[in-house]
Amino acid sequence: MAGGFKVLDEFLGDSLDLPIKCKDGTVRTFHIPACSAEDGLRVQSLVESGARMATDGTPMDTEVLDDAAEMDLYRIALGSAHDDLFANLDWPRFKHVAMTAVLWITAGIDTAEQYWNADGDPSQLAPNRAARRASSAAAKSTPRRGSTSGTSTPRATSRARKAAKT
Repeated sequence: MAGGFKVLDEFLGDSLDLPIKCKDGTVRTFHIPACSAEDGLRVQSLVESGARMATDGTPMDTEVLDDAAEMDLYRIALGSAHDDLFANLDWPRFKHVAMTAVLWITAGIDTAEQYWNADGDPSQLAPNRAARRASSAAAKSTPRRGSTSGTSTPRATSRARKAAKT
């Protein structure tokens, strides 16, 4: 085959592997499988509804999902990992993992990774233009420092991204 398209599995991840500190203090990597196409469309529709409400000026305290619908969204996004995550994490960690999975489904691995690494703070996802410029200029002129603690935290990855690097 001359040129053409790459095999989809070579660049599109079929799972999300996240390093997470559990309630008992252990760090585990949780494997979140890709959802079905039908479930992906449901997640996409819910996210778009919320975005549309925000664009239309709906007050921020308006509930987009009730508690049951929110848990259903998380169950869909987390798939077979849901019960294990729910049993081993406190609510803030569980919600952060679930929202990372939702973003992975709707916007891709890069957006999910940005959200994960921004500690779920939306202001860190899209800093204003001046902050981006200042950050970019500082990054070009400042040498990077290594960890002084002697430890590192593994990055969240998709299986395809890992395979592409090897």
